[in-house]
Amino acid sequence: MKPTGKYKEGERRPLTIAEMPDELRKQNACYEVMAIPLEMIQANDYNPNAVATPEMRLLYISIKEDTYTMPTVVIFDPKLNKYVIVDGFHRYSTMLRNKDIYEKNDGYLPCVVLKKDINQRMASTVRHNRARGKHSIAGMSNIVFDMLKNGVSDTKICDELGLEPAELVRLKYISGFEKLYKDHKYSKAWESEEQVRVRAEWKKKMASGEHTGTAEGRGL
Repeated sequence: MKPTGKYKEGERRPLTIAEMPDELRKQNACYEVMAIPLEMIQANDYNPNAVATPEMRLLYISIKEDTYTMPTVVIFDPKLNKYVIVDGFHRYSTMLRNKDIYEKNDGYLPCVVLKKDINQRMASTVRHNRARGKHSIAGMSNIVFDMLKNGVSDTKICDELGLEPAELVRLKYISGFEKLYKDHKYSKAWESEEQVRVRAEWKKKMASGEHTGTAEGRGL
């Protein structure tokens, strides 16, 4: 659709993607939307996805009436030869489960493709979830565990996931990483003085039974 309105010569106006300069278009992934066959897309295996039935029904109605207004974010995995979802699992599921949505779009899902490795892919998922104020504690702890196991430093994890040191220490306990590596000597690269302090406090609370299983109780 062409931008509407009257504009004076030299005045800035809305641009279609086709009209945008290459330099500007490359600045944001959303300017490079692709239509990808549904069978070439799959969910990731590190972020639990769950949503109540009423919300899924509302999403279906929204897509049916307003069409897809947000692309699904994916990364191409050459080993699988498929596009793995970073964000937008429920938009993908809506097409997968509803024949009318599938047929209306000829089985193609609008997506943007990020160029990331597995650790960056996990971090992208967390950033998308946290930016919306929605994140699963179980999913977060699983991702932190995998990133630590893959050799990513505490500092980098905090930077990429937007975590405070205290949050990372708690997630280590929740994920089981702390227990698994309890016999390993921590280095300064693994843990800051603040993390040592918070870790000791958290261990004390765990032992006394003061901790809570809720996200709010953990301060996450």
